[in-house]
Amino acid sequence: MHHIAPEMKACIDQCLDCYSTCLSTAMGHCLEMGGPHTEKAHFTLMMACAEICRTSAHFMLIGTPHHKHTCAECAEICAECASDCERIGDMDACVDICRRCADSCRKMAA
Repeated sequence: MHHIAPEMKACIDQCLDCYSTCLSTAMGHCLEMGGPHTEKAHFTLMMACAEICRTSAHFMLIGTPHHKHTCAECAEICAECASDCERIGDMDACVDICRRCADSCRKMAA
C-alpha cells in the first residue's frame, strides 16, 4: 500500500463516514419519514452525496492526482446536502458529517 499522508487519511475517513451516514439515513430515516424527506430533489441529493463521498475516498485510496477534482465536487455537494438536511430537519448526524467532510475535502482539493 502506498503511503497516505495523515491529512489525506483523515479525509478518506470523513468521506467514508459521510458515505455510510448519508446512505443509511436516506434508506432508513428518510424512507420511514416520507414527506419532504423523500422529495425527489432532496433524496437525489443525498444519494449524490453518498456516491461522491465514496468516489472521493476511492480516488484518494488508489493514489490518483484526480482526487483533487472529486474532492472539490465532494465539498460542494456535501455543503449542499448539509444545508438541505438542516432545512428539512431531524437529520443532525447527516448535517454534521456532511459539514466535516466538506471542510476536509476543501483542504484536499486545494
